[in-house]
Amino acid sequence: MKIITLTLNPAFDMHCRMEDFVPGHENLADITAVEAGGKGVNISRALVRCSVENTALVVLGTENSDAFERALSADGIAYTAIAVPGRIRENITLHPDHAPETRISFRGFSADQSLLAQVEALLDTQIEGDSVLTFTGSLPSGISAADARSFLCRMKAKGAKIVIDSRSFTLEDIAAVHPWLIKPNEEEIAMYTSMAVTDLRSAAAAAMQLQQSCAENVMISLGGAGAVLAAGDGCWAVQAPRVDVKSTIGAGDSAIGGFIAAAEEGCTSPALLKRAVCYGSAACMTEGTRPPHLTDVEMLMTQVSVYSAE
Repeated sequence: MKIITLTLNPAFDMHCRMEDFVPGHENLADITAVEAGGKGVNISRALVRCSVENTALVVLGTENSDAFERALSADGIAYTAIAVPGRIRENITLHPDHAPETRISFRGFSADQSLLAQVEALLDTQIEGDSVLTFTGSLPSGISAADARSFLCRMKAKGAKIVIDSRSFTLEDIAAVHPWLIKPNEEEIAMYTSMAVTDLRSAAAAAMQLQQSCAENVMISLGGAGAVLAAGDGCWAVQAPRVDVKSTIGAGDSAIGGFIAAAEEGCTSPALLKRAVCYGSAACMTEGTRPPHLTDVEMLMTQVSVYSAE
């Protein structure tokens, strides 16, 4: 199975540690990491760390692309870059010792429909009958959801298994593509289904509703509470293992990586969910948006049990 991650709107992720964060005041912080990010890049990085071959297709603004490419190479990511005028956006995540994380995101480069044409031309030579194509993260300015939806429908017609994790799409957009996997968060679930997701039971009900109409597989993560997966052969749930959380940024992307890695091995639905949760939980054990360590994933796999949620 060929795995391709697509990141149309990547970002530099800057992580800052401080004792406290007080709005309206000057806050002194230490920069702990600056990493090349974006949801697709995070998925690729998690797969590489766990020895799963994949290719990242990344759109890069020329003003600051050199540092981004150096970071991709340093992480061992096999990538193809498409250059556009402008600047790769930056995200700043504040990590106070005694308060929740706060994230500030800056706008990056703009694009137009010709960008999707370039991406499609490259993918035409790479998409095979059993390929996985992840389409995750936000759309850059100038690319509409309608354009992206049409693009994904064409990729699916070529045989790609589509993964969508993007707030840029409405439920109608997702249903039109009918992807192989979606991973909505609690906020998106409420918007899509008008259901309040407060625990694994309510998450399972929402996932089954979406799976019947919108996607082959629907995975919903509730962070430390666990996750559910609705698939064609049933609905499954797992309680997340207890870990020493250092950062939750990118954990959901790592969970998608775990799902894909298990699918490449031909695993059943319960095993897909189990691997996804272990990848995501192991990612929480690393600083910033660092990927999970394979040894942590393997350790957590011994602690997690999957059960039917129907």
